[in-house]
Amino acid sequence: MCLAVPGKVVAIDDSAEPLTGLIDFGGVQKKACLEYVSDVKVGEYVIVHVGFALQRLDEESALASLKLFEELGLLEEEFGDAWEQASKEAGTA
Repeated sequence: MCLAVPGKVVAIDDSAEPLTGLIDFGGVQKKACLEYVSDVKVGEYVIVHVGFALQRLDEESALASLKLFEELGLLEEEFGDAWEQASKEAGTA
């Protein structure tokens, strides 16, 4: 399954073509294309699907979604071992 997952923008590479950023999904960080939300700022939340940030999301909704995805085991399915490792390191496993 491929989910649209909320994540926090932690860095933006303005020199990249296309515009990319580093997105934190509750401890797992991945690069994503930011062209569809090109005015997004570091610290804001976006919904990412197959490597593309599609829209902004408020922090409360993003954190609630991440918590629900984790409870359902969907983040492990989506991110695999990296998600499990990040959870262990954060002490939430």
